[in-house]
Amino acid sequence: MERRRFIAVSALGLAAFGLGSASLVRAGGEAIALPPLPFPPDGLEPHISARTLEFHYGKHHAAYVKNANQLLGGTPLQGLDLETIIRKSAGNKSRAAVFNNVAQVFNHTFYWNSMKPNGGGEPKGKLLERLKSDFGGLDQARAALAEAAGSQFGSGWAWLVEDHDKLKVMRTANADNPLTHGIKPLLALDVWEHAYYLDYQNRRADYIRAFLDHLVNWEFAAANL
Repeated sequence: MERRRFIAVSALGLAAFGLGSASLVRAGGEAIALPPLPFPPDGLEPHISARTLEFHYGKHHAAYVKNANQLLGGTPLQGLDLETIIRKSAGNKSRAAVFNNVAQVFNHTFYWNSMKPNGGGEPKGKLLERLKSDFGGLDQARAALAEAAGSQFGSGWAWLVEDHDKLKVMRTANADNPLTHGIKPLLALDVWEHAYYLDYQNRRADYIRAFLDHLVNWEFAAANL
């Protein structure tokens, strides 16, 4: 059962971010779907608990999907793919609620795919070569991600991105993401408190370290690259 779910969401996740023909939003005005997690609910333990996922995925992410569908119903944006909705609503005060909810659907789906059980380690191939050329090495890239995630004031995200053929790290506040800046995301790290507080309380640095040491899915980043 879990293997079938894993295969299904892996295909969906890659397709949704430009690596296939499917989309998180189907044609014909159908609703945005909440994709299944790409791992069992307890698959990230002991680093992120099933209890955290119960709330983070089952409550927060699900609420963004529900709110997005309610806000998009009957509007010209209904039925468009997530990336298009994000670009058309970013910076538009009249569509602020649409942007916040749709962008958070995108961000969270990207985040789930940025992790895997028994992750971490060292990427291979082109991605490792680019990390060496653009950051000076894997350790330097990890340090840049940790600094961006740790220094984000309040809620937000840290991202590994490709910006004009150069790999960089950036952070965004609240629901913002690299797409609104014309930048391609490769990997996402959620630093909203609900992502880690049940497991780490105020120890954000420990959560970031666990993500980089044990959970980060370099294969997903490489596929996006």
